[in-house]
Amino acid sequence: MRVWTIVERGRGGLRRVSLELAAKAKGLGEARILEVTGLERYSPLPAIAALAERAERDGPDLVLVGATPMGRDLGARLAARRRWAYASECTDLRAEEGAVVVTRSMYAGKVRATLRVPLPAVLSVRPGAFPLAEGATDPEIERVGADARADRLTFQRFEPTETAGTRIPLAEARVIVSGGRGLRGPENWHLVEGLADALGAAIGASRAVTDAGWRPNEEQVGQTGKTVTPDLYIALGISGAIQHLAGMTSSKVIVAVNKDPEADMFKVCDYGVVADLFEFVPAFTEEVQKAKAGA
Repeated sequence: MRVWTIVERGRGGLRRVSLELAAKAKGLGEARILEVTGLERYSPLPAIAALAERAERDGPDLVLVGATPMGRDLGARLAARRRWAYASECTDLRAEEGAVVVTRSMYAGKVRATLRVPLPAVLSVRPGAFPLAEGATDPEIERVGADARADRLTFQRFEPTETAGTRIPLAEARVIVSGGRGLRGPENWHLVEGLADALGAAIGASRAVTDAGWRPNEEQVGQTGKTVTPDLYIALGISGAIQHLAGMTSSKVIVAVNKDPEADMFKVCDYGVVADLFEFVPAFTEEVQKAKAGA
C-alpha cells in the first residue's frame, strides 16, 4: 500500500499529530511524507491544486492528515477533487485487502462506528490516536510547492482565540490539567489555571464544562473533543463519563481528584485523591511551586 502523510507545522516545528501519522504510515506500507510549501499561511486552493496533481501522477492508495482545522479542510477537499473515499475524525485504522477499516465516533460521541473504507481514500485522524515513541525525530519530507495560479481567495484578517499563543496546544501537551463540573462554576477555574501554570501544563475540560459555556470548545477532551496522550493527566472534579475517558485513557499517568469515592475516574487512574478539590488543589499547587523553586 502506498501511503502519504501530509504534515503541517506549528510554532515549534512539525505538529505532534504529523509525527504520529508519519510513524503510523511506516507500519502500513510504502510511506511518503509530504509538506505543502510556498504559502505564507494555509490557503486551500493552491495547496489542493498542487496535491491533486501530484496524486494523479503518483497514485497513492491512502492519504493521512491530522484532524486539525487545516487537515480537515485539506483532506475533504483533496478527496472531493480526486473523487476518493473520505472518513473524518478517525481514532484507529488498520489495512485490509483493498480497503482500510477505521473507527470513528458518531452522534455526538454516543456511538463508535467501524467503517470499511475502499481505497484510494483520504482519512483525517485525531491527534493522540496513535502513540509516539520517545525521542521521535522529524521524518524525511518531500516538499510540494503550492500552485499559486490556483489561488482565487484574498486573505482579510486573522483573529486568534483568547488563549491562542499563551499555552501549549492541548493535543501536543505532555502535561494536562483538566477540570470538570466539580468546580461548580467558571469563577473557580482559577484553581485549574493556577495548577497548570505551576506545572507548565495545558488546560483541558470535560464536555459538561464546555456545554455550560465555562470554557471554550477547543479545550474539550473526549470523544467529541480532543484525544490526548500526555505523560501526565490530572483530572479535577471530573466524574469520568465514558465519552471523556475515551479521549484520555492512553495518558501515561492519570491523577484524579474527586470528593466522590465512587467516581468512574478512579477506575482508570494511577493515583486517586478523595478530597474536596477546593482545599486540595491550592495546597497541591503551593507544594508544586515550592518544589520548582527549590529545584
